[in-house]
Amino acid sequence: MKIRRELNRQLYQQKAYGYDKRPYYFDKAVLDAIRNGDVEKLKPLIASGSVKLSSGMRTLSKNQIKNGKYHFMIMATFLAESGLACGLGHDETYMIADIYCRKADRAASYDNLQNLLEDMCLDYTKRIREIKKDNVISIHIRKCIEHIYEDLSADLSTKKLAELTKLNASYLSKLFKQETGKTIKAYVTAAKMDTAQNLLKYSDLSCSEIATSLGYCSQSAFTYAFRQFTGVTPKKFRG
Repeated sequence: MKIRRELNRQLYQQKAYGYDKRPYYFDKAVLDAIRNGDVEKLKPLIASGSVKLSSGMRTLSKNQIKNGKYHFMIMATFLAESGLACGLGHDETYMIADIYCRKADRAASYDNLQNLLEDMCLDYTKRIREIKKDNVISIHIRKCIEHIYEDLSADLSTKKLAELTKLNASYLSKLFKQETGKTIKAYVTAAKMDTAQNLLKYSDLSCSEIATSLGYCSQSAFTYAFRQFTGVTPKKFRG
């Protein structure tokens, strides 16, 4: 094997100088908070420095920034897999990871990477919280929420969600508001606007492309909805 000598040397060094075999991705408390969608628990962990870019355990590049970027991408993939296990849609969870990885690829400093990691952890935690809301106990509403986040460009009208759950549209509408505190339309709009803000902040997609990806019939319709929700236009939000 071409790498056998290098592998043996590295293994010897690890044994001779000690090697911490703990999982290096995230502390257990941090990972539990993310997987439980517990934003209130995660924020103080971030403030205390418990969420950190774990690049010291393995050297993937002798360049510190490159090494940090490689580890960031590993951690992004790990979070995406955790998101899938918690019920996030496949396309959504990997798109989040891809967006943050592209942003990390352009990062100019280690501090930038650390800040991106914290943002990414909060982003996944907030989305998982929506899936796991304690007050959402109905399997029908859980199915609606999962479907909404699975494809924000789809027809997410009450009629279509009623067909999905095989419930009467009027009953579904009442049940959804009762369990989430929002109407179906308001919930879908909030989900789209949250995603739109992340795309504007962390991707290079044009406003037109974002509008299409979120199911808006035109860029002007997206701009109107975004301004109604945030108080500013997408262009101004992006800066």
